[in-house]
Amino acid sequence: MSEPVLTVAEMRAAERATMDGGTSEWELMQRAGQGAAQWVMRVAGGRPVTVLCGPGNNGGDGYVIAEVLRRDGHEVQVIAPIEATAKTARIARAHFGGEVVADGTPRGAVVVDCLFGYGLTRQVEGSFGKLLEKLDAYDCYKIAIDVPSAVDSDTGTVLGPLPRYDLTLALGAWKQGHFLMPAMASMGAKRLVSIGLDIRSTSFAVSTSPHIAPPPSDAHKYRRGLLAIVAGAMPGAPMLAVEAAMRAGAGYVKLLSERPHPEAPAELVVEQDDLAAALSDERISALLVGPGLGRDDTARKRLARVLAKRKPTVLDADALHLLGPRLLDSVDVATLCLTPHEGELASLCETFDIAAESKLERARALHDITGMTVLAKGPDTILVSDATTRFFPQGSSWLSTAGTGDVLAGIVASRLAVHGEPLRACEEAVWLHHEAARLASPAFSVGDLARSVKPAMAAFL
Repeated sequence: MSEPVLTVAEMRAAERATMDGGTSEWELMQRAGQGAAQWVMRVAGGRPVTVLCGPGNNGGDGYVIAEVLRRDGHEVQVIAPIEATAKTARIARAHFGGEVVADGTPRGAVVVDCLFGYGLTRQVEGSFGKLLEKLDAYDCYKIAIDVPSAVDSDTGTVLGPLPRYDLTLALGAWKQGHFLMPAMASMGAKRLVSIGLDIRSTSFAVSTSPHIAPPPSDAHKYRRGLLAIVAGAMPGAPMLAVEAAMRAGAGYVKLLSERPHPEAPAELVVEQDDLAAALSDERISALLVGPGLGRDDTARKRLARVLAKRKPTVLDADALHLLGPRLLDSVDVATLCLTPHEGELASLCETFDIAAESKLERARALHDITGMTVLAKGPDTILVSDATTRFFPQGSSWLSTAGTGDVLAGIVASRLAVHGEPLRACEEAVWLHHEAARLASPAFSVGDLARSVKPAMAAFL
Protein backbone atom coordinates (compact mmCIF):
# COMPACT_ATOMS: atom_id res chain seq x y z
CA MET A 1 0.00 0.00 0.00
CA SER A 2 1.33 3.45 -0.93
CA GLU A 3 2.28 5.72 1.95
CA PRO A 4 0.65 9.18 1.76
CA VAL A 5 2.70 12.34 1.32
CA LEU A 6 1.12 15.34 3.04
CA THR A 7 1.22 19.06 2.51
CA VAL A 8 1.56 21.29 5.56
CA ALA A 9 -2.19 21.95 5.50
CA GLU A 10 -2.97 18.22 5.24
CA MET A 11 -0.60 17.41 8.10
CA ARG A 12 -2.25 19.96 10.34
CA ALA A 13 -5.67 18.60 9.39
CA ALA A 14 -4.53 15.06 10.23
CA GLU A 15 -3.28 16.17 13.63
CA ARG A 16 -6.55 18.02 14.30
CA ALA A 17 -8.61 15.00 13.26
CA THR A 18 -6.56 12.74 15.54
CA MET A 19 -6.95 15.09 18.49
CA ASP A 20 -10.69 15.47 17.78
CA GLY A 21 -10.83 11.68 18.03
CA GLY A 22 -9.59 11.81 21.62
CA THR A 23 -5.79 11.76 21.37
CA SER A 24 -4.13 14.71 23.10
CA GLU A 25 -1.32 16.72 21.53
CA TRP A 26 0.91 15.65 24.40
CA GLU A 27 0.21 11.99 23.60
CA LEU A 28 1.08 12.61 19.93
CA MET A 29 4.32 14.29 20.96
CA GLN A 30 5.23 11.39 23.21
CA ARG A 31 4.59 8.90 20.42
CA ALA A 32 6.74 10.94 18.03
CA GLY A 33 9.58 11.48 20.49
CA GLN A 34 9.62 7.92 21.78
CA GLY A 35 9.48 6.47 18.26
CA ALA A 36 12.30 8.71 17.08
CA ALA A 37 14.33 7.96 20.21
CA GLN A 38 14.39 4.27 19.31
CA TRP A 39 16.15 5.14 16.04
CA VAL A 40 18.55 7.51 17.82
CA MET A 41 19.49 4.90 20.42
CA ARG A 42 20.10 2.34 17.67
CA VAL A 43 22.47 4.72 15.92
CA ALA A 44 24.14 6.02 19.08
CA GLY A 45 24.96 2.60 20.50
CA GLY A 46 25.59 4.10 23.95
CA ARG A 47 27.64 7.07 22.71
CA PRO A 48 26.89 10.66 23.86
CA VAL A 49 24.04 12.45 22.07
CA THR A 50 23.36 16.17 21.61
CA VAL A 51 19.79 17.29 20.96
CA LEU A 52 19.12 20.76 19.48
CA CYS A 53 15.69 22.00 20.58
CA GLY A 54 13.70 24.89 19.12
CA PRO A 55 10.83 26.75 20.79
CA GLY A 56 7.96 24.95 19.02
CA ASN A 57 6.60 21.44 18.94
CA ASN A 58 9.59 20.10 17.00
CA GLY A 59 11.65 21.24 19.97
CA GLY A 60 9.13 19.48 22.19
CA ASP A 61 9.78 16.25 20.30
CA GLY A 62 13.47 16.86 21.00
CA TYR A 63 12.92 17.13 24.76
CA VAL A 64 10.97 13.84 24.70
CA ILE A 65 13.81 12.19 22.76
CA ALA A 66 16.38 13.55 25.20
CA GLU A 67 14.43 12.28 28.22
CA VAL A 68 14.05 8.77 26.73
CA LEU A 69 17.80 8.69 26.11
CA ARG A 70 18.61 10.04 29.58
CA ARG A 71 16.45 7.41 31.26
CA ASP A 72 18.17 4.74 29.17
CA GLY A 73 21.51 5.84 30.56
CA HIS A 74 22.83 7.87 27.62
CA GLU A 75 24.88 10.98 28.17
CA VAL A 76 22.65 13.72 26.73
CA GLN A 77 23.40 17.34 25.99
CA VAL A 78 20.47 19.63 25.11
CA ILE A 79 21.06 22.99 23.42
CA ALA A 80 18.04 25.31 23.17
CA PRO A 81 18.79 28.91 22.08
CA ILE A 82 15.26 29.97 23.12
CA GLU A 83 12.99 28.58 25.82
CA ALA A 84 10.02 26.50 24.68
CA THR A 85 7.06 28.71 23.77
CA ALA A 86 4.48 26.27 22.39
CA LYS A 87 2.21 24.92 25.13
CA THR A 88 2.94 21.23 24.60
CA ALA A 89 6.63 21.90 24.07
CA ARG A 90 6.72 23.53 27.52
CA ILE A 91 5.23 20.35 28.98
CA ALA A 92 7.94 18.31 27.30
CA ARG A 93 10.61 20.69 28.59
CA ALA A 94 9.27 20.31 32.13
CA HIS A 95 9.48 16.52 31.85
CA PHE A 96 13.12 16.56 30.81
CA GLY A 97 15.28 15.79 33.83
CA GLY A 98 18.62 16.92 32.45
CA GLU A 99 20.43 20.21 31.93
CA VAL A 100 19.54 22.57 29.07
CA VAL A 101 22.00 25.22 27.83
CA ALA A 102 21.15 28.18 25.62
CA ASP A 103 24.46 28.25 23.78
CA GLY A 104 27.23 25.83 23.09
CA THR A 105 28.92 23.58 20.60
CA PRO A 106 27.48 20.10 20.04
CA ARG A 107 29.73 17.49 21.61
CA GLY A 108 27.84 14.24 21.06
CA ALA A 109 28.90 11.54 18.61
CA VAL A 110 25.29 11.84 17.42
CA VAL A 111 23.48 15.18 17.03
CA VAL A 112 19.71 15.36 16.69
CA ASP A 113 18.22 18.44 15.01
CA CYS A 114 14.85 19.40 16.51
CA LEU A 115 15.03 23.17 15.96
CA PHE A 116 12.16 23.54 13.47
CA GLY A 117 9.75 21.03 12.00
CA TYR A 118 7.28 21.09 9.16
CA GLY A 119 5.57 24.38 8.28
CA LEU A 120 8.66 26.63 8.30
CA THR A 121 8.41 29.46 5.75
CA ARG A 122 10.91 32.05 7.03
CA GLN A 123 14.68 32.24 6.80
CA VAL A 124 16.60 30.60 9.64
CA GLU A 125 18.97 33.25 10.99
CA GLY A 126 20.48 34.52 14.23
CA SER A 127 21.31 32.04 16.97
CA PHE A 128 19.51 29.21 15.17
CA GLY A 129 21.39 29.86 11.94
CA LYS A 130 24.70 29.90 13.81
CA LEU A 131 23.84 26.64 15.56
CA LEU A 132 23.09 24.99 12.20
CA GLU A 133 26.42 26.30 10.87
CA LYS A 134 28.17 24.69 13.86
CA LEU A 135 26.33 21.45 13.16
CA ASP A 136 27.36 21.55 9.52
CA ALA A 137 31.02 21.87 10.49
CA TYR A 138 30.86 19.29 13.30
CA ASP A 139 32.08 15.76 12.55
CA CYS A 140 29.33 13.52 13.86
CA TYR A 141 26.32 11.44 12.84
CA LYS A 142 23.53 13.93 12.11
CA ILE A 143 19.82 13.15 12.45
CA ALA A 144 17.00 15.51 11.36
CA ILE A 145 13.68 15.07 13.12
CA ASP A 146 10.68 15.37 10.76
CA VAL A 147 12.43 17.64 8.24
CA PRO A 148 15.81 19.38 8.42
CA SER A 149 15.40 22.70 10.23
CA ALA A 150 16.09 25.00 7.27
CA VAL A 151 13.67 23.38 4.81
CA ASP A 152 10.25 24.41 3.50
CA SER A 153 8.46 21.08 3.79
CA ASP A 154 6.01 21.81 0.96
CA THR A 155 8.59 22.79 -1.66
CA GLY A 156 12.01 21.49 -0.59
CA THR A 157 13.31 25.07 -0.67
CA VAL A 158 16.33 25.73 1.56
CA LEU A 159 15.79 28.58 4.03
CA GLY A 160 19.13 28.75 5.81
CA PRO A 161 22.26 26.74 6.62
CA LEU A 162 21.60 23.12 5.65
CA PRO A 163 23.95 20.48 7.05
CA ARG A 164 24.24 17.10 5.34
CA TYR A 165 22.27 14.70 7.50
CA ASP A 166 22.87 10.98 7.74
CA LEU A 167 19.27 10.20 8.66
CA THR A 168 15.92 12.02 8.50
CA LEU A 169 13.02 10.70 10.60
CA ALA A 170 9.63 11.79 9.24
CA LEU A 171 7.06 12.03 12.04
CA GLY A 172 3.55 10.77 11.38
CA ALA A 173 3.64 11.10 7.59
CA TRP A 174 5.94 11.95 4.72
CA LYS A 175 6.06 15.58 3.62
CA GLN A 176 6.54 16.75 0.03
CA GLY A 177 9.94 18.22 0.87
CA HIS A 178 11.25 14.75 1.67
CA PHE A 179 11.18 14.00 -2.06
CA LEU A 180 12.04 17.36 -3.63
CA MET A 181 15.35 18.93 -4.52
CA PRO A 182 17.39 20.74 -3.35
CA ALA A 183 16.55 19.69 0.23
CA MET A 184 16.27 15.99 -0.63
CA ALA A 185 19.98 15.80 -1.40
CA SER A 186 20.91 16.62 2.23
CA MET A 187 18.56 14.27 4.08
CA GLY A 188 20.53 11.03 3.99
CA ALA A 189 18.51 7.90 4.62
CA LYS A 190 14.82 8.56 5.32
CA ARG A 191 12.59 6.61 7.68
CA LEU A 192 8.98 7.08 8.74
CA VAL A 193 7.95 7.09 12.41
CA SER A 194 4.26 6.22 12.78
CA ILE A 195 2.34 8.10 15.47
CA GLY A 196 -1.21 6.92 14.70
CA LEU A 197 -2.46 9.94 12.75
CA ASP A 198 -5.97 10.02 11.31
CA ILE A 199 -4.95 10.72 7.70
CA ARG A 200 -7.82 11.45 5.34
CA SER A 201 -7.58 11.03 1.58
CA THR A 202 -4.76 12.77 -0.28
CA SER A 203 -3.69 12.61 -3.92
CA PHE A 204 0.03 12.52 -3.02
CA ALA A 205 1.79 9.23 -2.30
CA VAL A 206 5.16 7.50 -2.29
CA SER A 207 5.51 5.06 -5.16
CA THR A 208 5.86 1.46 -4.06
CA SER A 209 7.88 -1.23 -5.77
CA PRO A 210 5.75 -2.71 -8.58
CA HIS A 211 4.99 -6.33 -9.39
CA ILE A 212 5.53 -7.14 -13.06
CA ALA A 213 3.74 -10.28 -14.19
CA PRO A 214 5.46 -12.61 -16.66
CA PRO A 215 3.67 -13.21 -19.98
CA PRO A 216 0.73 -15.64 -19.71
CA SER A 217 1.29 -19.18 -20.92
CA ASP A 218 -0.69 -18.55 -24.14
CA ALA A 219 1.09 -15.28 -24.98
CA HIS A 220 2.51 -14.45 -28.40
CA LYS A 221 4.54 -11.48 -29.60
CA TYR A 222 1.59 -9.28 -30.51
CA ARG A 223 -0.37 -10.07 -27.37
CA ARG A 224 2.68 -9.05 -25.35
CA GLY A 225 2.64 -5.71 -27.16
CA LEU A 226 4.06 -4.29 -30.38
CA LEU A 227 6.02 -1.11 -29.73
CA ALA A 228 6.89 1.18 -32.63
CA ILE A 229 9.70 3.68 -32.01
CA VAL A 230 9.74 6.53 -34.49
CA ALA A 231 13.24 7.62 -35.49
CA GLY A 232 14.29 10.92 -36.99
CA ALA A 233 17.39 12.82 -37.98
CA MET A 234 19.77 11.43 -35.33
CA PRO A 235 20.26 7.65 -35.00
CA GLY A 236 21.89 7.30 -31.58
CA ALA A 237 19.07 8.30 -29.23
CA PRO A 238 16.32 6.11 -30.72
CA MET A 239 18.73 3.16 -30.72
CA LEU A 240 19.31 3.59 -26.98
CA ALA A 241 15.54 3.63 -26.45
CA VAL A 242 15.26 0.50 -28.59
CA GLU A 243 17.93 -1.35 -26.57
CA ALA A 244 16.04 -0.61 -23.34
CA ALA A 245 12.59 -1.31 -24.77
CA MET A 246 13.58 -4.75 -26.08
CA ARG A 247 14.53 -5.74 -22.52
CA ALA A 248 11.52 -4.25 -20.67
CA GLY A 249 8.75 -6.67 -21.63
CA ALA A 250 7.25 -5.75 -25.01
CA GLY A 251 6.88 -8.76 -27.30
CA TYR A 252 7.91 -6.96 -30.47
CA VAL A 253 9.88 -3.74 -30.97
CA LYS A 254 10.10 -2.00 -34.35
CA LEU A 255 12.10 1.04 -35.36
CA LEU A 256 10.23 3.15 -37.91
CA SER A 257 12.85 5.03 -39.88
CA GLU A 258 13.30 6.36 -43.39
CA ARG A 259 17.03 5.63 -43.38
CA PRO A 260 19.07 2.44 -42.93
CA HIS A 261 20.50 1.58 -39.52
CA PRO A 262 23.49 -0.73 -40.02
CA GLU A 263 24.26 -0.40 -36.29
CA ALA A 264 20.91 -1.99 -35.35
CA PRO A 265 21.04 -5.34 -33.50
CA ALA A 266 19.95 -8.38 -35.50
CA GLU A 267 16.83 -8.89 -33.37
CA LEU A 268 15.47 -5.41 -34.16
CA VAL A 269 13.04 -4.94 -37.05
CA VAL A 270 13.81 -1.69 -38.89
CA GLU A 271 10.92 -0.66 -41.10
CA GLN A 272 11.90 1.85 -43.79
CA ASP A 273 8.46 2.34 -45.32
CA ASP A 274 6.85 5.74 -45.54
CA LEU A 275 5.85 6.66 -41.97
CA ALA A 276 2.15 6.83 -42.75
CA ALA A 277 2.29 3.32 -44.21
CA ALA A 278 4.29 1.97 -41.27
CA LEU A 279 1.85 3.47 -38.78
CA SER A 280 -1.11 1.86 -40.53
CA ASP A 281 -0.33 -1.46 -38.80
CA GLU A 282 -3.27 -1.84 -36.44
CA ARG A 283 -1.32 -4.35 -34.35
CA ILE A 284 0.79 -1.50 -32.91
CA SER A 285 0.08 -1.29 -29.18
CA ALA A 286 2.13 1.80 -28.30
CA LEU A 287 4.44 4.38 -29.83
CA LEU A 288 7.52 6.31 -28.74
CA VAL A 289 8.52 9.51 -30.51
CA GLY A 290 11.11 12.15 -29.68
CA PRO A 291 14.58 10.68 -29.11
CA GLY A 292 16.67 11.76 -32.09
CA LEU A 293 13.59 13.16 -33.88
CA GLY A 294 14.99 16.61 -34.67
CA ARG A 295 13.09 19.89 -34.46
CA ASP A 296 12.55 20.92 -38.10
CA ASP A 297 9.36 20.82 -40.20
CA THR A 298 9.96 17.20 -41.14
CA ALA A 299 10.17 16.24 -37.47
CA ARG A 300 7.00 18.19 -36.71
CA LYS A 301 5.12 16.33 -39.45
CA ARG A 302 6.34 12.98 -38.13
CA LEU A 303 5.14 13.91 -34.65
CA ALA A 304 1.74 14.97 -36.02
CA ARG A 305 1.37 11.64 -37.82
CA VAL A 306 2.14 9.75 -34.62
CA LEU A 307 -0.39 11.74 -32.59
CA ALA A 308 -3.05 11.28 -35.28
CA LYS A 309 -2.93 7.50 -34.70
CA ARG A 310 -4.54 8.00 -31.26
CA LYS A 311 -2.48 5.15 -29.80
CA PRO A 312 -0.88 5.07 -26.32
CA THR A 313 2.26 7.14 -26.89
CA VAL A 314 5.35 8.32 -25.03
CA LEU A 315 6.60 11.79 -25.97
CA ASP A 316 10.21 12.50 -25.06
CA ALA A 317 13.17 14.73 -25.98
CA ASP A 318 12.63 16.64 -29.27
CA ALA A 319 8.90 15.84 -29.33
CA LEU A 320 8.53 17.89 -26.15
CA HIS A 321 9.98 20.95 -27.88
CA LEU A 322 7.70 20.51 -30.91
CA LEU A 323 4.53 19.84 -28.95
CA GLY A 324 1.91 22.57 -28.73
CA PRO A 325 -1.84 23.00 -28.19
CA ARG A 326 -2.60 22.70 -31.92
CA LEU A 327 -1.01 19.27 -32.17
CA LEU A 328 -3.28 18.04 -29.38
CA ASP A 329 -6.51 18.80 -31.26
CA SER A 330 -8.56 15.60 -31.65
CA VAL A 331 -5.95 13.60 -29.70
CA ASP A 332 -6.82 11.22 -26.88
CA VAL A 333 -4.60 12.95 -24.32
CA ALA A 334 -5.40 10.38 -21.63
CA THR A 335 -3.19 7.87 -23.50
CA LEU A 336 -0.16 10.19 -23.77
CA CYS A 337 2.90 10.19 -21.49
CA LEU A 338 5.33 13.10 -21.32
CA THR A 339 8.82 12.45 -19.91
CA PRO A 340 10.50 15.87 -19.56
CA HIS A 341 13.65 16.76 -17.68
CA GLU A 342 13.59 20.16 -15.94
CA GLY A 343 14.65 22.14 -19.02
CA GLU A 344 12.02 20.45 -21.16
CA LEU A 345 9.44 20.97 -18.43
CA ALA A 346 10.20 24.69 -18.39
CA SER A 347 9.87 24.82 -22.19
CA LEU A 348 6.50 23.03 -22.06
CA CYS A 349 5.26 25.44 -19.41
CA GLU A 350 6.17 28.35 -21.68
CA THR A 351 4.41 26.69 -24.62
CA PHE A 352 1.23 26.05 -22.63
CA ASP A 353 1.36 29.44 -20.84
CA ILE A 354 1.90 27.98 -17.37
CA ALA A 355 3.20 30.32 -14.67
CA ALA A 356 4.56 28.11 -11.88
CA GLU A 357 7.84 28.21 -9.99
CA SER A 358 8.56 24.79 -8.54
CA LYS A 359 9.01 21.54 -10.42
CA LEU A 360 6.06 20.00 -8.60
CA GLU A 361 3.76 22.93 -9.41
CA ARG A 362 4.84 22.90 -13.06
CA ALA A 363 4.27 19.17 -13.46
CA ARG A 364 0.84 19.32 -11.86
CA ALA A 365 -0.19 22.38 -13.87
CA LEU A 366 0.97 20.79 -17.12
CA HIS A 367 -1.15 17.73 -16.39
CA ASP A 368 -4.15 19.82 -15.36
CA ILE A 369 -4.04 21.90 -18.55
CA THR A 370 -3.27 19.12 -21.04
CA GLY A 371 -4.72 16.00 -19.41
CA MET A 372 -1.55 14.04 -20.19
CA THR A 373 0.39 11.88 -17.73
CA VAL A 374 3.55 13.77 -16.80
CA LEU A 375 6.70 12.02 -15.62
CA ALA A 376 8.99 14.90 -14.57
CA LYS A 377 12.31 13.10 -14.36
CA GLY A 378 15.48 13.94 -12.46
CA PRO A 379 16.92 13.22 -9.02
CA ASP A 380 13.51 14.19 -7.63
CA THR A 381 11.24 12.34 -10.06
CA ILE A 382 7.54 13.27 -9.92
CA LEU A 383 4.70 11.43 -11.65
CA VAL A 384 1.37 13.22 -12.14
CA SER A 385 -1.84 11.71 -13.51
CA ASP A 386 -5.58 12.16 -12.99
CA ALA A 387 -5.64 9.90 -9.97
CA THR A 388 -2.50 10.79 -8.07
CA THR A 389 0.87 12.44 -7.74
CA ARG A 390 3.64 9.95 -6.96
CA PHE A 391 7.06 10.60 -5.48
CA PHE A 392 9.99 8.18 -5.76
CA PRO A 393 13.02 7.23 -3.67
CA GLN A 394 16.11 8.82 -5.19
CA GLY A 395 17.93 6.76 -7.79
CA SER A 396 21.66 6.47 -8.37
CA SER A 397 23.48 9.76 -8.92
CA TRP A 398 25.38 7.94 -11.71
CA LEU A 399 22.21 8.40 -13.79
CA SER A 400 23.35 11.97 -14.40
CA THR A 401 24.87 11.15 -17.79
CA ALA A 402 23.78 11.76 -21.37
CA GLY A 403 21.34 9.24 -22.81
CA THR A 404 19.81 7.89 -19.62
CA GLY A 405 16.58 9.73 -20.46
CA ASP A 406 16.39 7.87 -23.79
CA VAL A 407 16.72 4.60 -21.90
CA LEU A 408 13.94 5.63 -19.50
CA ALA A 409 11.67 6.59 -22.44
CA GLY A 410 12.26 3.18 -24.01
CA ILE A 411 11.31 1.42 -20.77
CA VAL A 412 8.15 3.49 -20.34
CA ALA A 413 7.10 2.80 -23.93
CA SER A 414 7.77 -0.93 -23.61
CA ARG A 415 5.66 -1.19 -20.48
CA LEU A 416 2.94 0.91 -22.13
CA ALA A 417 2.89 -1.53 -25.06
CA VAL A 418 2.39 -4.42 -22.63
CA HIS A 419 -0.71 -3.10 -20.84
CA GLY A 420 -1.62 0.35 -22.18
CA GLU A 421 -1.81 2.11 -18.78
CA PRO A 422 0.23 5.36 -18.73
CA LEU A 423 0.46 5.79 -14.95
CA ARG A 424 1.42 2.18 -14.37
CA ALA A 425 3.92 2.20 -17.26
CA CYS A 426 5.69 5.29 -15.91
CA GLU A 427 5.83 3.95 -12.38
CA GLU A 428 7.20 0.57 -13.46
CA ALA A 429 9.75 2.30 -15.69
CA VAL A 430 11.20 4.49 -12.94
CA TRP A 431 11.76 1.48 -10.68
CA LEU A 432 13.31 -0.52 -13.53
CA HIS A 433 15.53 2.45 -14.45
CA HIS A 434 16.77 2.79 -10.87
CA GLU A 435 17.37 -0.95 -10.49
CA ALA A 436 19.21 -1.10 -13.82
CA ALA A 437 21.47 1.72 -12.62
CA ARG A 438 22.20 -0.21 -9.43
CA LEU A 439 23.06 -3.35 -11.37
CA ALA A 440 25.17 -1.50 -13.94
CA SER A 441 27.59 -0.47 -11.15
CA PRO A 442 29.29 2.94 -10.78
CA ALA A 443 30.50 4.95 -13.78
CA PHE A 444 28.36 2.96 -16.22
CA SER A 445 27.88 3.99 -19.83
CA VAL A 446 24.37 4.52 -21.13
CA GLY A 447 24.78 1.31 -23.13
CA ASP A 448 25.57 -0.55 -19.89
CA LEU A 449 22.38 0.92 -18.42
CA ALA A 450 20.21 -0.22 -21.34
CA ARG A 451 21.62 -3.75 -21.16
CA SER A 452 21.02 -3.86 -17.41
CA VAL A 453 17.26 -3.44 -17.87
CA LYS A 454 16.97 -7.18 -18.54
CA PRO A 455 18.42 -8.37 -15.19
CA ALA A 456 16.56 -5.49 -13.47
CA MET A 457 13.26 -7.07 -14.54
CA ALA A 458 13.99 -10.04 -12.28
CA ALA A 459 13.69 -7.84 -9.18
CA PHE A 460 10.00 -7.14 -9.89
CA LEU A 461 8.66 -10.50 -11.11
